[in-house]
Amino acid sequence: MIQKLTEVPNTMVGFRASGEVTKQDYNNVIFPAVEELVKRTGKLNYLMIIDTPLKDFTLGAWWEDALLGLKELTKWHRAAILTDSTSVNKFTDLISKLLPGKFKGFKTEELNLAIDWVAEEL
Repeated sequence: MIQKLTEVPNTMVGFRASGEVTKQDYNNVIFPAVEELVKRTGKLNYLMIIDTPLKDFTLGAWWEDALLGLKELTKWHRAAILTDSTSVNKFTDLISKLLPGKFKGFKTEELNLAIDWVAEEL
């Protein structure tokens, strides 16, 4: 399941993934929020807290995640992934060297720091 975070600045969107994450989570929660933000600001500042093992993301969810990356490729500005997985955080930091925008991995206890970074308040 993906839940939209409501207590974040209006310059960004934030989400929490827990339990099983499906294609419908992307279609019903993430895509509408991302489209509204990009339409309103012209860029994508994105935060995802991963509170579930990556194996709990269905194949459809992985496909939609890839589509999100491609669909908004030129709009990505800042993206933070919060997880206690060192390998996911390293991968997120590596993506920043390969794709437009800045991507950064944070530990889950760094939520406030990540929000400030994504919202461009740092």
